[in-house]
Amino acid sequence: MNTRPDALTDTEGDACYLALKTRDARFDGAFFTAVTSTGIYCRPVCRVRLPRRENCRFYRHAAQAEAAGFRPCLRCRPELAPRASDAPAWSTEDASRILARQAARLMDEPELWADADDDAQPGRMVARMAERLGVSDRHLRRLFEAEFGVSPLQYLQTRRLLAAKQLLADTRLPVAEVARASGFGSVRRFNAAFAERYGLNPRDLRRAREGEVQAQGDVGGASLTVRLGFRPPYDLATLREFLGRRALAGVERLDADGRFVRTVRIGAQTGWLALGFDLPASQVRLTLAESLAPVLPILASRVRALLDLDADPAAIHAVLGPRFPAAEGLRVPGTLDGFELAVRAVLGQQITVAAARTLGSRLVQALGEPVATPFEGLDRLFPTPAALAAVDGETLGRLGLVRQRQAALRALAEAVLDGRLLLHAGAEPQRTCAALQALPGIGAWTAQYIAMRALRWPDAFPAGDIALQKALGVTQARAAEAASQAWRPWRSYAVLAAWHGMAAPNSTKDLP
Repeated sequence: MNTRPDALTDTEGDACYLALKTRDARFDGAFFTAVTSTGIYCRPVCRVRLPRRENCRFYRHAAQAEAAGFRPCLRCRPELAPRASDAPAWSTEDASRILARQAARLMDEPELWADADDDAQPGRMVARMAERLGVSDRHLRRLFEAEFGVSPLQYLQTRRLLAAKQLLADTRLPVAEVARASGFGSVRRFNAAFAERYGLNPRDLRRAREGEVQAQGDVGGASLTVRLGFRPPYDLATLREFLGRRALAGVERLDADGRFVRTVRIGAQTGWLALGFDLPASQVRLTLAESLAPVLPILASRVRALLDLDADPAAIHAVLGPRFPAAEGLRVPGTLDGFELAVRAVLGQQITVAAARTLGSRLVQALGEPVATPFEGLDRLFPTPAALAAVDGETLGRLGLVRQRQAALRALAEAVLDGRLLLHAGAEPQRTCAALQALPGIGAWTAQYIAMRALRWPDAFPAGDIALQKALGVTQARAAEAASQAWRPWRSYAVLAAWHGMAAPNSTKDLP
């Protein structure tokens, strides 16, 4: 078995081995263990017999283990692990590292995978990413390999194949649809890549797991369930309170058992999902309509963002703990759709959460398309950019929207429709905030809020927020900005902690 130089050092490996012994979910996704005697790599939480230390190699990323010739474990399933979470604060010294990690974030987004499968131009996605990041593709490849020990295409291939592996294991989709959903342009290329990397035909893997995919009778209708891992602890109560207060009638709600259910649109696919938590197992159970199975990789990625499943609570609490001791395990709620979140942010400008919820619910009832679900009262999809761009002012006025807010919504919808504005986790935060503020009726607070939730920027900070300033014991945005520097790069989490009153008593006395 090849032992590549991108494996962790012996000293780091010894620490990983100690963590491996505990099978502690806090380390899930932080590293992967490759076993030379079996040729397989596993998550730290895998329940197989502990391998001998001399047979273990440790890698930070699944792509590194696969590039070294190891195959993913069929028992612990590395595709279920949380993604690596690292958000270094910007500096000129770290610019190359941050650029490489921004490229990795883009490749983690399934919407972009189709660009990589082109027989004539196999590196087209890398070239597009390089152009988007403002560097040459050669420079990006060099930076990426220096940071991750693998090429961008090797990293991307691992992400796509692991997504395909989950589809094969958890759904009944035909192999051709699995290939398409994972970003492969042809079944032939998919079969060849799967067999070369894993030593299995895709159909062989599916036969090995037959009987594990079962219809879910508890919600009615044709559905399937997949699991998504996270690192504990997880502050579920705060997340439920946040999402529950903002739930829009007809689109989403918290059930009596605490499960979050809502309607979903991804491209041309529509349906519903239900999210339940298994805290002891550090997993989320995602149940979805079978109509959404073809876009499961995209949906799973968006659910991870919605629930902030890739956060590293230990790293965040190490920075915020002195000021917010009660915030351990806090998550910043994201969104399933960046445009939807941006619209809701505009609706919520300078009014209460309850008032914004009322306006959003009216908008859904007036412009949202009907959709069938097994949940009573959930029967509407959130309006599309096209629907908002086309609606007349009289209709919006009857919903209670003033002209300034109408103009902001139309400008936002038009910018998204023509591609001038990208509102997803791979978008560059500062550039997107500037583009948002260039639209009429959208200020710094709204742009930062959108960056925090839609762009998944862990360092967003709406310094002008009055409630935030009150929680920090200051009266000016400049003072709030200065007080927040010690919390970088996790200021988004500090914002949520302040909004929920998690600051330690008298903690504002030492503010600069």
